[in-house]
Amino acid sequence: MELLKNINIPADIKKLELKDLPVLAQEVREKIIEVLSRNGGHLASSLGVVDLTIALLYIFDLPKDKIVWDVGHQAYAHKILTGRKDQFHTLRTFGGISGFPKPEESEYDAFAVGHSSTSISAALGMAKARDLKGEDNKVVAVLGDGALTGGLAYEGFNNAGRIEKKFLVVLNDNEMSISPNVGAISVYLNKIISSNLYNRVKKDIELILDKIPSIGHNLAKAAMRLEESVKSFLVPGILFEELGFTYFGPVDGHNIEALVDLLKSIRTLEKPAILHVLTKKGKGYSFAEQHPENYHGTQAFNIENGETNVSKTNKSFTAVFSEKVVELAEKDKNIVAITAAMSHGTGLEAFRKRYPERFFDVGIAEQHAVTFAGGLASQGLKPIVAIYSTFLQRAYDQVVHDIALQKLNVSLVLDRAGIVGEDGPTHHGLFDIAYLRHIPNLVLMQPKDEMEFKSMLDFSLNIKGPTAIRCPRGDVPAKEGFNAKPFQKIELGKSELLKEGKDAYILALGSMCADANKTSAELEARGFSVGVLNIRFIKPLDVVAIKSICFSVKKIITLEDHIITAGVGSAVLELLNQEKIKEVSVLQLGWPEAFIEHGDTDSLKKKHKLSLEDIIERTEDFIKN
Repeated sequence: MELLKNINIPADIKKLELKDLPVLAQEVREKIIEVLSRNGGHLASSLGVVDLTIALLYIFDLPKDKIVWDVGHQAYAHKILTGRKDQFHTLRTFGGISGFPKPEESEYDAFAVGHSSTSISAALGMAKARDLKGEDNKVVAVLGDGALTGGLAYEGFNNAGRIEKKFLVVLNDNEMSISPNVGAISVYLNKIISSNLYNRVKKDIELILDKIPSIGHNLAKAAMRLEESVKSFLVPGILFEELGFTYFGPVDGHNIEALVDLLKSIRTLEKPAILHVLTKKGKGYSFAEQHPENYHGTQAFNIENGETNVSKTNKSFTAVFSEKVVELAEKDKNIVAITAAMSHGTGLEAFRKRYPERFFDVGIAEQHAVTFAGGLASQGLKPIVAIYSTFLQRAYDQVVHDIALQKLNVSLVLDRAGIVGEDGPTHHGLFDIAYLRHIPNLVLMQPKDEMEFKSMLDFSLNIKGPTAIRCPRGDVPAKEGFNAKPFQKIELGKSELLKEGKDAYILALGSMCADANKTSAELEARGFSVGVLNIRFIKPLDVVAIKSICFSVKKIITLEDHIITAGVGSAVLELLNQEKIKEVSVLQLGWPEAFIEHGDTDSLKKKHKLSLEDIIERTEDFIKN
């Protein structure tokens, strides 16, 4: 990596000759592949945007100029080339650099990013702030084509086109098929349209025509209509032109020389512009190029054969969901499945292949997904909406008004509920209980194991009204340690007594029941009798069971994979207050009200005192004191 070793800040890239930039791109790709083969991460999209990143850093002057990345996992090359090359080996590790743009990590990261479709709005705010302060820096928003399925992107476009100030949007298109327009004609048109001479002459002609009495104004309008007609025929950007942007593209996003040449001209424009570049996901790594969906977010892998290094012995909750939803759909033709661009991540890929006519991937449009499900449910169908917990936050209003208010039978499956590890605060599902449990008509639950999850899915499809099931990342807990009673179908609001106790009870939620049982067993060896109640239902709570426990013990511990604020522990405290039970003390164990950093789950639990050892010690101290 002869060139990369001398690149510490973007200014170093400008010292290179244009012919050297493709060599630098190859070295950056090798660095990304090397680190992600050990750490895992978002590989395909990162490799696809390396050339574009280098061209942007070559032309613009960071950190004075601002580049706002839309989907944060495009920014790996950006991190390497903006002072974090020597720290890149720590990517996504506990205490290392984040997998997403993070302003507190570097002055070159203009805006924190984790969810899609936000870049135009954020960058527009920066551009407007620049104008109000009388500054002269450039602002660039870089978004992937998937971001255009999100309504927020169009809200930003609609507003940005009216400001008539310098503002550039780069559309990184790695899915759309517009290849016929990539070639000599497109390059020629873009050179003409972007040149200072073209724009100056165009403006002068318009002024001259306007001064001709009677017919001049009409001639100018006719000339503009002719220009737009030609451009709409030759250039697929008329939508953006109508929104007030000057459109350039599509161009080859891997031709750095052409990108640099075009960006030089666009940089001088004093109005909103959009540059449409075509890239290939996984560029430079054959396995990722052939199967980009498998390398969107990958575990550690073997560079030579592309195979992941982690051998899985246990089922994940996502895998259980995948199997069960296909089984249910086979028996009930009214069941349909919806996802927001995450069919693989949420486990719906098998359903898509088996029942393509009943499967709907709406793109990165969570709000639409929920209201769309409401429309389906209003006509007697049974929609299952599988969305990551963190992304359902974007559809809060739709859950309230379009689902719960009408008591529609929509089953929300919240994948990645709880801590998720390396992807960090933008992806942890630690707020869903807080934003869902107060909504009228909605039933909220979480399973402790495979059988319970399957039963909850059955249950959710056969009651009136919306349900939400929290589904954590990772393996389903082993059955060992749970009581040996035969499994019984769940009933609305009914918990499960796993073990009786005399000194205290742990009220555990979902997969935390495994740690609760282990805690009980360890404390029994230390002379304490600690019961375990599997809550199952966050809403409605099992009032009868919890009141019964309060008659037998005076100490309760709530254990949940969620922030303490407004979680299960809060719900239990509200219940005790409502029932005027004052003699029972409650210890809430969960995540603090904070944005939990990225890192492996074990390290995060240890730092925030939620490891099994911490739970045991904190429970014992509470019982003693």
